[in-house]
Amino acid sequence: MSEPVFLPAGDTALVVQFGEAVDAAVNRRVRHLALKLRESEQKGIVDIVPTIRSLMVHYDPLETGAAALEAAISEMLHHEDAGEDAYRLWSIPVCYEGDCAPDLENVAREMELDTAEVVRRHAAEPLEIFMMGFLPGFPYLGLLPEEFDIPRLFEPRVKVPARSISIAVRQTTVYTVECPGGWHLIGRTPVEFFDPFRTQPILVAAGDRIRFEPVPAREYDSLRKAVEAGDYETVSEEVAQ
Repeated sequence: MSEPVFLPAGDTALVVQFGEAVDAAVNRRVRHLALKLRESEQKGIVDIVPTIRSLMVHYDPLETGAAALEAAISEMLHHEDAGEDAYRLWSIPVCYEGDCAPDLENVAREMELDTAEVVRRHAAEPLEIFMMGFLPGFPYLGLLPEEFDIPRLFEPRVKVPARSISIAVRQTTVYTVECPGGWHLIGRTPVEFFDPFRTQPILVAAGDRIRFEPVPAREYDSLRKAVEAGDYETVSEEVAQ
């Protein structure tokens, strides 16, 4: 594994960069370091912000400095555990038909596949959540097979429907609320990934994995009604390594 690079971010933050590429192993190193830092209760740390390939550590310069933090982090990395942690696996129904998938045919043409094969490949394996961001409860998942290495839309949409499943550059996401967006929409889930009225508003977390389960439009409508009525429970299980 490559050695991480320490980069200053002004006089109150330090970035630990683990690589240049989007990679599952690199992302696990980011998450492991974030966990170790939180558990260490290192003096002066104000906030810890993990991303796909780097970790930003915000600190109070009156209590610590970049050099002291770099030394402490380097010591943690020296004892780094490369193994995988246990994770939660979620089963998420998705409709890949009609209005739920406005870009599916264009994506299929780009990939030189039929739409059924695009769906099969998208849902073939559980995908790992690299990070949360952009919107409340919004997960970035990957990596999809290489044929999904499709750039974002040239012109983003003004409105993306909530719960839309999207793809771009070998990643897939779930738009948790209606908003503008520039990814290709290939499906929609009836499940709310963000609900401010739930005890736990955000459904999933970085490090979890999602298995997308294709469902026909009629079943999607039934599931959506069940979600709205509070009669649907999302299926998940703890997977030990």
